Amino acid sequence: MSKVTLIGTRLATEGQEFVFEGEASGCAGCPYRSQCLGLSPGVKYRVTDVRDNAQVLDCAVHDAGVQAVEVETTSVPANVSSRNAYAGSKVSLEGPCPHTECPSHIYCEPDGVEFGAERRIETVIGEPPHDHCALDRDLTLVEFAAEE
Repeated sequence: MSKVTLIGTRLATEGQEFVFEGEASGCAGCPYRSQCLGLSPGVKYRVTDVRDNAQVLDCAVHDAGVQAVEVETTSVPANVSSRNAYAGSKVSLEGPCPHTECPSHIYCEPDGVEFGAERRIETVIGEPPHDHCALDRDLTLVEFAAEE
């Protein structure tokens, strides 16, 4: 189900994904804040439609203003323990990883998923992009279902 919200005009393109971080300090006193803050903090969204002829509104956070778009929650690719990697199961991430140069790092610490939070696996993708895990974790790349 899509929601209408306001986002920065530089981000307002169909297919753009972002994690809503919640209210910024510049939002205080803004007359449009209720339209911007209707999303859930920490959740990943995808822009599904940019409203045609949408008025660009001034914003203290976004230098080029904001405009109306439709968004939906989106699935998140992630690495999880191979022993728990089954479609339909609920799992959590293995934990932080300091190896930022690893090609799997973005899947071990994906945007929009908190450590310790259980998420349902929608699809098992398979082998992660790394050749060897520096933390000796046996990982499988999966797609977490979009949050409801």
